[in-house]
Amino acid sequence: MNGLFNPLRFKNGSVMKNRFMLAPLTNTQSHADGTLSADEYHCLAMRAKGGFGLTMTCASHVQANGKGFPGQLGCFSDAHLEGLTRLAAGIKAEGSLAVVQLHHAGMRAPEDEIGGQAVCPSDNKETGARALDLDEIEQLKEDFILAAERVQKAGFDGVEVHGAHGYILCQFLSPTINQRKDQYGGSLENRARIIFDIVEGIRSRCGSGFLLGVRLSPERFDVQLGEIIEVARRLMKDGQIDFLDMSLWDSFKEPIEESFQERTLLSCFTELDRGEVRLGTAGNIRTPQDALRCLDAGVDFVLLGRAAILHHDFPNQVSVNPAFEPVKPPVTADYLRSQGLGDAFVTYMTRWDGFVAK
Repeated sequence: MNGLFNPLRFKNGSVMKNRFMLAPLTNTQSHADGTLSADEYHCLAMRAKGGFGLTMTCASHVQANGKGFPGQLGCFSDAHLEGLTRLAAGIKAEGSLAVVQLHHAGMRAPEDEIGGQAVCPSDNKETGARALDLDEIEQLKEDFILAAERVQKAGFDGVEVHGAHGYILCQFLSPTINQRKDQYGGSLENRARIIFDIVEGIRSRCGSGFLLGVRLSPERFDVQLGEIIEVARRLMKDGQIDFLDMSLWDSFKEPIEESFQERTLLSCFTELDRGEVRLGTAGNIRTPQDALRCLDAGVDFVLLGRAAILHHDFPNQVSVNPAFEPVKPPVTADYLRSQGLGDAFVTYMTRWDGFVAK
């Protein structure tokens, strides 16, 4: 297991003390206005103390109308600065890098949460979302960049731009959802333009020392694997980001698309020339052996989601016992509370089949 505890240096100069990154976990624990709650602080600080080399927040919305779930942590207003500052300090005090995931739900924003109609690259009949106009796209890009500046001011080491899981940047990438006829639609270059513009803007205004990553998902949500490979290739070739986080749902699966089968989905990305960009994977990494298997497959780090919910100190457990056997769901609500989950997070986890004992 030694490889899991080798430090990892990023291009910007930041050093992750091991290869364990906390995945951004939807947890519904913050206040309705997006300000940090005591429960969310406690949950994340416990994981920093539990040995994660980098502790990432849940998806944090950069505009009020980008809220994707109740109790979401916000970063769209200076009203969030006090809580964000406290959170950054708490995470970094435990020797963990502190990162905010920047997010906008787009057409997936519930109307009852945002108090109006959701937005999307194009009008969307299925969700009732309306198309953004050009001025609104420019403002969306600006608000991603402003959010990065805001969390940098709060003391965070960096940000991850959420371009995965069918949220707004992923909606732009989709050749079916995005039906625009302007510079943000049509070709892959146009559909990916907003991501590269945001990355360039954050790098320009937050500086070379600010840790910058992007999350992509290569399947589901009306995206095409070949196109996501090309976006990943360009992100790493351009070298503006420090890390790429590939959310695969299952890090060991074959691709769905027939033309890419008879290999692992992960290999589609590990084989790319990454230059100085660090590559990580998330998806079905439940045990220390799974994590090591991912490193052996060529990634630089792993992101833990469910495993980190079940064990706030997963990295510390593995460091003292390479044969550590994580608990398997279902687990009790009281057990989850012992791992730092507040009541709202516990309730959210009951939506996952077989996770919380009835």
